[in-house]
Amino acid sequence: MKTKLKVAVIGIGNIGTAVATNLVKANRSVIIADRTIAKAKELSQSLGNLAQPMEIAAAIKQADIIVFAIWFNAIKELLGTYSKELEGKIIIDPSNPIAPDEKGGFKKIIGEKESAGEILSALLSADTKLVKALGTLGVASLAGAAFQKPANVLFYATDETSVHETVEELIRDNGFEPLHVGGINQSIRIEVFGDLHEFGALGKTVTLDEAKQIVQPALQ
Repeated sequence: MKTKLKVAVIGIGNIGTAVATNLVKANRSVIIADRTIAKAKELSQSLGNLAQPMEIAAAIKQADIIVFAIWFNAIKELLGTYSKELEGKIIIDPSNPIAPDEKGGFKKIIGEKESAGEILSALLSADTKLVKALGTLGVASLAGAAFQKPANVLFYATDETSVHETVEELIRDNGFEPLHVGGINQSIRIEVFGDLHEFGALGKTVTLDEAKQIVQPALQ
């Protein structure tokens, strides 16, 4: 059995907690990091021996795959701070570039036709591999719809064909079936308000068979 790459989840808000919890359920080790190390230690203790708390800098150094489960602007900040340390790593971006509006909902904080994935990709060195993933569902579904039969889908987008197998393994270890929708230029489709996001035109979780009927016609 091959050794799985080390995963670090940076940020233990709702999304980070769900991802870390799912990985432990799948019997996969995970490094947990947060600006507040006490929060990382608390979650790690609740998840058991497969979860290891670390400072952010140490987690980035130790991990092969880094899930930035934090706000879009915070990711930009950390990409700048740790640009050298992130070289050669696989970066998972689940972010949605949104903020509360004045009507009790949310609005995009970037251009209508811009995506967080493309913006973040432009900030990385050539040998750092960015994948848009783990953010196509709301946190309730990310936690509650995992490990179902038939499996629900998590879409992902990346320009890096070399990481498909690794990313799909990570998504399956989160309790979902992966489906590649294209390169990073397709990120907007799987961010909030996109046609493949739960809080967009899709509006729900879907199985692989259902998802293929939606995705393939759009990519032709």
